[in-house]
Amino acid sequence: MHMVRSFEDAGAAAVHIEDQLLPKKCGHLNDKKLADPHDMAAKIAAARRARRHLYIVARTDAAASEGIDGAVARARLFLDAGADADFSRSAGYGGDVPGSGAAIAGVPLLANMTEFGRTPFFTGAEFEAMGYKMVIWPVSSLRIANKAQADLYAAIKKDDGTQGMVDRMQDAGGALRDDRVSRL
Repeated sequence: MHMVRSFEDAGAAAVHIEDQLLPKKCGHLNDKKLADPHDMAAKIAAARRARRHLYIVARTDAAASEGIDGAVARARLFLDAGADADFSRSAGYGGDVPGSGAAIAGVPLLANMTEFGRTPFFTGAEFEAMGYKMVIWPVSSLRIANKAQADLYAAIKKDDGTQGMVDRMQDAGGALRDDRVSRL
């Protein structure tokens, strides 16, 4: 599977493979179209065969249309096909499925924490207490960056320049001193 090898060659440690069909919608939105669960399981099995080390997280958005039992059934099928972890989305409040961990004992669970969605705010420790082994905050840094950009443009409009924002900027050397940047 080309995607798996390409992600591994790029240095990725893990990948989400999800059962939503294109056009994809945010997990907090309604009316998502899902792949046939057996087609999805075949995709996961192919990824498992192709991988050298990539960690495969199976995501299902089935709870909204098939209920929690349907989401858990899909998750079990995907895990049996070779997924390493489960990322299930809930119908009730749009968050991760509380209780799917109990339904699939011993399976590493991934939680998605996003601000301003339907998911109540939980800390990493609270997710861990619910049985989750991984938590992602997929858009938090983008929201922080967007707010910083809005503040910058407001300052430019107000002050006719960036002089009032310099203390909030990373200097050019700071970016170059970041070892991760130097490896690019």
